[in-house]
Amino acid sequence: MRILKQNKYEIDMCNGSIMDKLISFSLPLMLSGILQLMFNAVDIIVVGRFSGSVALAAVGSTTALINVFTNLFIGISLGANVLAARFFAAGKEKEMSETVHTAITLALISGVIMAFVGLIFSRGALELMDTPEDVIGQSTLYMKIYFLGMPFFMLYNYGAAILRAVGDTKRPLIFLIISGVVNAGLNMILVIVFHLDVEGVAIATVISQLISCVLVLRCLYRSQTSYQLRFSKLKINTAYLKQIFQVGIPAGIQSTVINFSNALLQSSVNSFGSIAMAGYTAANNIFGFLYMSVNSVTQACMSFTSQNYGVRKYKRMDKVLIDCIIISVVTALTLGCSAYFFGSEILKIYTKDSEVIQCGMEIMAYTTVPYFLCGIMDLFPGALRGMGHSAVPMILSVIGTVGTRIVWIFGIFPNHRSLSVLFISYPGSWILTIVMQVICFYFVRRKVHKSA
Repeated sequence: MRILKQNKYEIDMCNGSIMDKLISFSLPLMLSGILQLMFNAVDIIVVGRFSGSVALAAVGSTTALINVFTNLFIGISLGANVLAARFFAAGKEKEMSETVHTAITLALISGVIMAFVGLIFSRGALELMDTPEDVIGQSTLYMKIYFLGMPFFMLYNYGAAILRAVGDTKRPLIFLIISGVVNAGLNMILVIVFHLDVEGVAIATVISQLISCVLVLRCLYRSQTSYQLRFSKLKINTAYLKQIFQVGIPAGIQSTVINFSNALLQSSVNSFGSIAMAGYTAANNIFGFLYMSVNSVTQACMSFTSQNYGVRKYKRMDKVLIDCIIISVVTALTLGCSAYFFGSEILKIYTKDSEVIQCGMEIMAYTTVPYFLCGIMDLFPGALRGMGHSAVPMILSVIGTVGTRIVWIFGIFPNHRSLSVLFISYPGSWILTIVMQVICFYFVRRKVHKSA
């Protein structure tokens, strides 16, 4: 058992009541995600209001593609989170330190790689997505500038993953507030005052990522615990890298492939023209608020499961999952129904164009109210990753979500071309994936409990 004294930011995940600690862990993480999206929404709102629908479409059309490029490495950070949580709970200080320094080194390397990938392949990737000629120039410019900030983006995410592993979700929230306020202010100045349009938004994003990166690294550096960062110790320990990869690579592949299916869906939306693209951009931003809300519960489930797995409290892991399902469903239903019923008013924040609003509402009809299904779908793989099982949940998620959407996009959509037909694939894929993940979880859980 861990014998280190907790600081005021850490949460004891292995003892005491569960529900209130899950909420204490999830709420700052949820607020962090929502604030991040709010600051991203400021990007979209400023561009849409002051640079026009083409610039709005240019920024929005890059989202799925950026996620395809980055989510493999972000997924790997989950491996660092799981491993760090396990070592921290067990009081293994040397192993914890090695994990921290390996993870931060990996973040730096992957960030530099992604910067080069973005600079070289942005235009070609956008062309493959059938991005319209009136949009592709600005989209390419936005992506190239955005990817220059990848090293900062990766370092922040891996650093925040380490903090989450010890139950600290409050300080990453504070860092995000600081960088987000700077981002919003720079957007106003660069776009409205200097008329830099999409490049202004991208520059503001890179600067804000630099700030959040510096803050999280400073936090780790000043720590007096087993997760203290020392730049002189930065190196890749292959033994720990292998363990990070065992959990992280399947999670990263899953996220990348799912976002590839979203990129295919973006390509289908592109075929309707810039009005539909702008509607999807606005609706997708709202959709992101729902994702961040339930994803925070998934992150909590994974971290709590990993720590309790590390100290062999298997029955407590079951209680963690049940409480997470309750929190996720209640949160998603509340926010999803609110987003749909007030959808047209919310969309007016992004644009005054009635056609864009109509397209956005058509999309939201199939992606907001049933979003609780997505929350349930993600919780079971989260629990399995916390126990160190990542490959099979990845395969099932790819089959259930990506497979369903690809069949839908290429098999059904061409004969029934409408946004409604396109986006009904979302709830259908969620239901199928839930069934498969529950079956997988049942067998893994039984095996783990038998080993107790």
